[in-house]
Amino acid sequence: MKIAISGKGGVGKTTFAAFLIKSLQMKGKTVLAIDADPDANLAQALGVKNYQEITPISEMRGLIEERTETKIGTMGSIFKMNPKVSDLPEKLSIDVDGVKLMVLGGVKTAEGGCICPQSVLLKVLITHLILTRDEVVVLDMEAGLEHLGRGTARAVNKMIVIVEPGRRSIETAHEIKRLSEGLRIKNLLIVGNKIRSERDKNFLLHNMTNFTFLGFLPFNESIIEADLDDRPPYELNPEGLKLVSEMIQGNFE
Repeated sequence: MKIAISGKGGVGKTTFAAFLIKSLQMKGKTVLAIDADPDANLAQALGVKNYQEITPISEMRGLIEERTETKIGTMGSIFKMNPKVSDLPEKLSIDVDGVKLMVLGGVKTAEGGCICPQSVLLKVLITHLILTRDEVVVLDMEAGLEHLGRGTARAVNKMIVIVEPGRRSIETAHEIKRLSEGLRIKNLLIVGNKIRSERDKNFLLHNMTNFTFLGFLPFNESIIEADLDDRPPYELNPEGLKLVSEMIQGNFE
């Protein structure tokens, strides 16, 4: 099972990812969590101590130069387009209470106008994680889908888009849907987050009639408290964990 999570910044994407990862682990799954958002916060959401000291793979200059056989920043340099990455999950993942975590960092891709050693290594690594790993892989992504090539995207079992009651959040979801269709991602699901009332829920349902909803999560002040205390959201909001566990029941086997 390979699951990608996306959405506009600030909608609670990483919080949901933490709930999902914990829920899957509680169901006995072996989980590899991938922070593929340049604004990396998944380590904090999973309760990693000293998460500020983690070096994203995109900033590991020596590793990137070794694997791509080039010198970063050299004008007109030739570099390897299929670097070895199969050993990196074991070498670079962090154990978080039984969950493996990898922090990728920022990615500039060929689609974005940059073909560089960093982007090549990370795209090859993501392809390896999705196509060849046996674990459940959960990718916490940014709103764009540039991390995914066409072949890689087709192997994603679920694309979950987190939305909150708001026009810009919905517009981002529509853009992700458009990109997903171009990449032939078949199973796109919506989670409504920060729901304060039935009106919020109906607002999303009314404005997203061509989407399939996985479920809804209510607004909860304890999420903010958990963030301030550097604690996983499920420690202070067990109800949220219960709701996400119910969402995936029968859908993520």
